[in-house]
Amino acid sequence: MGRVICVANQKGGVGKTTTALNLACTLAKTRQRVLLVDLDPQCNATTGLGQSPSERHALVDSRPLRESFSETYLTGLSLLPGSRSFQDVDVLANSSDSHSTMLATHLSGSLGSFDTVLIDCPPSLGPLTRTALTSASEVLMPIQCEYFAMEGLTQMIEVIRQTIDRPESRLKFGGILLTMFDASVELTGEVAREVREFFGEIVFQNVIPRDVAVSEAPSHGRSVVDYAPRSRGARGYVELCQEVLERV
Repeated sequence: MGRVICVANQKGGVGKTTTALNLACTLAKTRQRVLLVDLDPQCNATTGLGQSPSERHALVDSRPLRESFSETYLTGLSLLPGSRSFQDVDVLANSSDSHSTMLATHLSGSLGSFDTVLIDCPPSLGPLTRTALTSASEVLMPIQCEYFAMEGLTQMIEVIRQTIDRPESRLKFGGILLTMFDASVELTGEVAREVREFFGEIVFQNVIPRDVAVSEAPSHGRSVVDYAPRSRGARGYVELCQEVLERV
């Protein structure tokens, strides 16, 4: 099995889905076979690629998982769409331990043909995020460069450590990504320095700048690299992709 990268943070609005989508697209441009799994009931990763959410989520459907993969506008990038079904969201969000194990097995057993799988998690520490962490080989955590960036981070780190400590786990800390970086704002620099001083080499050297093109791209069903290839945001995700590839 290739790399399975879980993109997770319990806080919303930190660039989690944006990072999962754009990293998936940039990796696909390196001729990798990539799958983006949308586990967030908001389904923004799905709609951000110009796709429609499924009526039933593939992870609770009776069909083989492979039958639910959708091809996207980008060669080499497949999508496992999310679902807004209240019934499916309830099943996924209130899974028992045995059901979570079943979902993890169901998910990991269908990923062998992909070089990289990115899992976009909901903004919570619930069973669905824990299931994704169990299925993953790495976790990538985006952090917004604002005052509350560190809020709740200890809880997230603890959940990751608990997963890593499991005997059957292959999870490792893939990195912390600074997003919405604005060098003209003094607070941005303070948060970045604090995060780097505390976490050291775990933090990616590259940052994602605050850029309106990054926010506009999903409404066109494209990554920022395809929507505005000369933008600062596009350059940020291309450089992040290069760093992710180096961290094998």
